[in-house]
Amino acid sequence: SEMCIRDRYKSVQNITGPGAISTTTGVTFITTTGTDAYTLADGVEGQLKIIIMKVDGGNATITPDNLVGFTAVRFTDVNNSAVLMSGSTGWNIIALQQATRI
Repeated sequence: SEMCIRDRYKSVQNITGPGAISTTTGVTFITTTGTDAYTLADGVEGQLKIIIMKVDGGNATITPDNLVGFTAVRFTDVNNSAVLMSGSTGWNIIALQQATRI
């Protein structure tokens, strides 16, 4: 049902080390284990995605398949975060906290 889909997007992913950021959770907490690279597939139009660095073991570079106006976002410290919204041309950056667009 529609409610189940909405609830799914409120769930949380915890990822340690490099890998794929989930498009089926609303929030992803990153724990880096070095200089780690992350991917983010295209989402559903209107979908929000929040990504936060939980533990800083090195820089995190998040490279979505399609990031409007940029190639990637870099986190360098705990609590760096990004709020992204999926649109028809890819992920749009809505807000960044101490993160860098690259």
